[in-house]
Amino acid sequence: MPRRDPFREIEELFERMGREFEELGGTLETPMSADVAVDVAEDDEEIRVTADLPGYDREEIDVELHDEALTIAATREDASETDADADGADDEEDDVRYHVRERRTRAVSRRIPLPAPVKPDGATASYTNGVLTVTLPKRSATDASGHRIDID
Repeated sequence: MPRRDPFREIEELFERMGREFEELGGTLETPMSADVAVDVAEDDEEIRVTADLPGYDREEIDVELHDEALTIAATREDASETDADADGADDEEDDVRYHVRERRTRAVSRRIPLPAPVKPDGATASYTNGVLTVTLPKRSATDASGHRIDID
């Protein structure tokens, strides 16, 4: 009698679930914090948060500082197959037929607790080649107000 491999059984279950999800169209759109990979680095003067957000435009990213945590959220509005009519042609482009249409609206977010109090007014953010970098100067723990950070 062959030995059971519970880990392989779990992998097979996830593969089946993934295939069934794709057959349903994969339309369940929920923000997933695991989709935003971040690095948080600190020195004596500042905290630097670096986040990978490939495929997003600067205007689609929102960065907020509140309650000693940084929140990064991004929403991308891609084409979806709900725009296509029954015969497979797109309403806007009647002569186009899609053979594969997988791009969807995508929303991700991540709340990052900060390791030390920061000065909201001195916070800066930049976005280059799909990488968001937020620099937050440290401060004393007296100001607890929220602050929106604009991206350069």
